[in-house]
Amino acid sequence: MPRPHAMLDRVPLFANLDAAALDELQQHTKRKHYQKRTVIIEKGDESSTLYVLASGRAKVYIADDAGKEVVLRELGPGDHFGELALLGDSPRTASVMSLTDCEVLVLTGPVFKEFLAHHPEVALQLICHLARQVADLTDTASDMALLTVYGRVAKLLAEHAEEDEVGRLITAPLTQQGIADRVGCSREMVSRILGDLKTGGYISSEGKRFVLERKLPERW
Repeated sequence: MPRPHAMLDRVPLFANLDAAALDELQQHTKRKHYQKRTVIIEKGDESSTLYVLASGRAKVYIADDAGKEVVLRELGPGDHFGELALLGDSPRTASVMSLTDCEVLVLTGPVFKEFLAHHPEVALQLICHLARQVADLTDTASDMALLTVYGRVAKLLAEHAEEDEVGRLITAPLTQQGIADRVGCSREMVSRILGDLKTGGYISSEGKRFVLERKLPERW
C-alpha cells in the first residue's frame, strides 16, 4: 500500500510543497478505507476534518427526507473535500458517499489549520479551489434555472465525453439514475430522452458508456 506521502505529493492542493513539508504533513495523516456506498460525510455533521481521496470514486450530494437527491460533483483520486466546514467552523453543507471502495487520507481540523499558518502557499491554493467550486455551483444553479431537462442531459453527456483510441466521443461510465441525480429529474425522464436519442441515431451505448455518434440536437 502506498505511503500517505506518495499520495500527498500528487494532490494539487499540496503540489508546491517541498519534501520536508510533505514529511511534516504525512506525520499527521491517517488512512481510512470505506466500502462502496458508504456515507463518509453527512450533511449537518459538526466534525472538522479534511479528506483527500487516495483511490476510488465518491460523490458530493444533497438529499431530502424522501430520499430524492441531487449530485453536486463527483470526486476521483487526488480530490479533497470537507474543507468548507473545517475552515468556517460550521456544519457540513453536503453529504459525501463512496461510489466504489475508497482509500481516504484524513487530516484533523486543528492540525490542518496549524499547517496552513506555516504554509500560506497551501492556503492560496485552497482559496483558488474554493473559488472554482463557487463558479461550478453557479453554473449548476444557472443550468437548473435556465436549461430544460433535455438541455441538462445533453450538456452532461457532452461534458463527460472524450475521444477514445479510434476517435469516437465516448462518455465515462454513466447510469440512468446517475444522470437523473446530476440533472435533477426522474430516471424515467432520462430513459425517455436517451431512448429517443438512440432512435434518432445520435447516441449508442456500450455497457454503462454512451457513444456520441453525431452532434446532439439543440432541442428534444
